[in-house]
Amino acid sequence: MISQHVKSIPYGISDYERISLRNYYYVDKTHFIPQIERSVSYFFLIRPRRFGKSLLLNMLDAYYDINNESEDRFKALFGERWIFQNPTDLRAKFLILRFNFSGVDTQPENMQRTFESHCAFQFKEFADRYERFFGNEFRKTLTELPTATDKLQYVNTESTRLGLRIYLIIDEYDNFTNSILANIGTKAYKDATHGEGFYRYFFNVLKLITTGNGMALERMFITGVSPVTLDDVTSGFNIGTNYTTATWFNGLVGFSEQELRTMLEYYYGQGVLTMTVDEIVKDMKPWYDNYCFALRSHGQESMYNSDMVLYYLNWLIESGFPPDEMVDKNIRTDYNKLHYLIRTDYELDAGSNLSVIREIIEKGYTTGVLSDGFSVDEMLKPDNFKSLLYYFGLVTIVGTEFGDIQLGIPNHTVREQMYTYLVKGLVDANAFSLDFYELNRLMRNMAYRGDWKSVFTYIGTELKKQSRLRQFMDGEAHVKTFILAYLGLTNYYQLMPEYEMGKGYADFYFRPNPRLVDIEYAYLLEVKYIKRADVAMTRSMEVEAGEQLLKYASDEIVTSTIGNAKLKLITVVFCGWEIVSMVEEESIT
Repeated sequence: MISQHVKSIPYGISDYERISLRNYYYVDKTHFIPQIERSVSYFFLIRPRRFGKSLLLNMLDAYYDINNESEDRFKALFGERWIFQNPTDLRAKFLILRFNFSGVDTQPENMQRTFESHCAFQFKEFADRYERFFGNEFRKTLTELPTATDKLQYVNTESTRLGLRIYLIIDEYDNFTNSILANIGTKAYKDATHGEGFYRYFFNVLKLITTGNGMALERMFITGVSPVTLDDVTSGFNIGTNYTTATWFNGLVGFSEQELRTMLEYYYGQGVLTMTVDEIVKDMKPWYDNYCFALRSHGQESMYNSDMVLYYLNWLIESGFPPDEMVDKNIRTDYNKLHYLIRTDYELDAGSNLSVIREIIEKGYTTGVLSDGFSVDEMLKPDNFKSLLYYFGLVTIVGTEFGDIQLGIPNHTVREQMYTYLVKGLVDANAFSLDFYELNRLMRNMAYRGDWKSVFTYIGTELKKQSRLRQFMDGEAHVKTFILAYLGLTNYYQLMPEYEMGKGYADFYFRPNPRLVDIEYAYLLEVKYIKRADVAMTRSMEVEAGEQLLKYASDEIVTSTIGNAKLKLITVVFCGWEIVSMVEEESIT
């Protein structure tokens, strides 16, 4: 049984006060407070979901709240933090006005009502916290005002009159608008964010009270997952500064590896871990790491998804074993929701946004220019679409190429989702679909019985029956992308493509899932592609592939990860969209 003095894992908890007062572990981000203050007064930050944004905002709330000005209260909340020894002049100087728009109903008939309801509740909370600074009539007048914008203007006017300072915090500012786009459509979205839309009017008033002289609304921090809504409701981002790609804020949310190791060393020192720190980092890294939000941070600092780290660690401490499922179901649900938001067309040609997904899977990256603001009408332009993938955490900065930024898949968790998007895109385009129950059954036989030919025979049969995909299967790279996406969604192997392992390697390494220790067979696969006019070259392709496979079989990447499985070397030759040859070299143990 874990001792009560050991700090609890704050998995799923974003309440900073609860974390501080009830002995939860907190990865200290308070050293960013002076940097935030030195930046602009109106701060905008985009990060993927479940990356720690809400906890950051709750920490700022606790730090700047005038109710926490006593030294005892400050010590209780921040005594173990960096900021306790380095407080700023703005500590506990503000009235905090908070909004979180994740609970707004996205149905058009309920949207404005629930928006107003949420705002009314938040203004009531504001009155509960700060009524003593105003007068006896403040709460009554505030309650009787009919709309959120009326209340906002009244609070600002009264606070200005009394010389009070307001810090406005908006969390999940685009949650309900993204849901509208995903589930209802552009018209309902524009009704709220364009013209006389209620959400646009809210931001018009917000802008008004941040531009006058001597206004009480002195500072603001807004978070979300994309710049689209803010661009639409403010006619271009002109209500603050977007620090999403600022190098000095790359580590503002999420965990750096040093922060992760410090946390793991604490729990290892408490004797509650059944694995070493290095073993845990090695297990987590390919699944949760490699997010980079600033070009100059590439190669210097990458970030782990904090939610997934805490999910893993909570499971490990409670059970003594790492989780069987490396991907938190909550994360997978969030990514599945994003599928509908990025489903931008049903065509398979090179100009479509589905082809962007395909390119990323095929090459491991795409190139583009990150856009820090664009409207919904511009969302489908190639660079904006790629930027959207970056903001959602589906690609991250991996380098540069000819002056453009390279955007690649950060880890296995995201790679699985990208496969899903491509497969669903083909289904949506009525181009191709497979029975995943049957495919999984065949992959199980491949893993445990060595029967790999049945998998490719099934794929070849379906390709013959479903002819529309043939325009997609034009060239070796497209064939490899197709195989990678479909076979990568089964649970028996982690498919490692050539670009992940280094040049001169086999096309695919079917690395046994380390959670399935009894898998009997691993595979190195070479895929060859010939045009119909060159079908006579099939045999020479088989020989060439066999020689390559024999060379790769002893590579350290394979020998260090294969476990007790037997290695098979296999070649599949495509002629156009048709499989014309399947060859296995002599088995290697």
